[in-house]
Amino acid sequence: MRPVHTALAVLVAAVWGFNFVVIEIGLGHFPPLLLSALRFLVAALPAVFFVGRPKTAWKWIVAVGVALGVAKFGLLFTGMAAGMPAGLSSLVLQVQAVFTAVLASVVLRERPGRVRMAGMAVALAGIVVAAVDEGASGPVLGFTLVVAAAACWGVSNVLTRKASPPDALNFMVWVCTVPVLPLFALSLLLEGPERDLAALRGLDWSGAAVIGYVAWVSTVFGFGAWNHLLKRYPASSVAPFSLLVPVFGMSSAALVLGEGISGLRWVAALLLVCGVGMTSLAPARAGTRTVAQAGAAAVTAGNPPAAAAASPAP
Repeated sequence: MRPVHTALAVLVAAVWGFNFVVIEIGLGHFPPLLLSALRFLVAALPAVFFVGRPKTAWKWIVAVGVALGVAKFGLLFTGMAAGMPAGLSSLVLQVQAVFTAVLASVVLRERPGRVRMAGMAVALAGIVVAAVDEGASGPVLGFTLVVAAAACWGVSNVLTRKASPPDALNFMVWVCTVPVLPLFALSLLLEGPERDLAALRGLDWSGAAVIGYVAWVSTVFGFGAWNHLLKRYPASSVAPFSLLVPVFGMSSAALVLGEGISGLRWVAALLLVCGVGMTSLAPARAGTRTVAQAGAAAVTAGNPPAAAAASPAP
């Protein structure tokens, strides 16, 4: 890759890693489900009026929108609101590559192979170490919700692979329209209209900046730049940069939010990054690229994996 494109790939990883810090700040302004709904609303509008009509069947758009937007991001934001630290969330969420590989082996009949199986074991060991690091006093519910979010991300990756959208940007924008109403409805039901109205009435420049970052910088810019790189270079050249996301997530959380990083957490990070790399980037059998590799190309901090169709996968 040219130096300028290498720098762009690192910048996108940094943007996605820092996104966890922004989400943490945003949760001080909005309830988690409301914040997630606003993120998709702002990301979809006005883009939906410029990308043209959907080029993929609505059943896939709705399925991915529910799995990714409602389930994955709803669980992630709720888990962080329940006390899961931003840095640790950026790390634990990467176990999505393991869920993706397992689901692909069952649904798509993609046999993982020895290297990918070993990678799953290493990544799961990292999750165990991270759980031990949190200890009995840690946010057990938050930890569980983030792991569940990673599983839902795996489901959305497999669904995106099945959908095989011809235009990744068109697909992503329309996917972003699906979660808006369900998330608003869940927020009203579970978080209450009084809490939602209080958050909206108290909207200030800080809260608006949070929504702008997660919707436009993290989603629109991040995805657009990533897709630009995927059009110029093989996914195997671009995908490894996604492994920098938890590194930027943990370091920015430590610098901005003052989150501590223990020795065990660094061990968990090393195991997870190595395991995800082995799971996602191992050579595919019969010369085909698996959905696990697609998942690696969109490791993100909150970026819909629609790129999976373009070359990889959110």
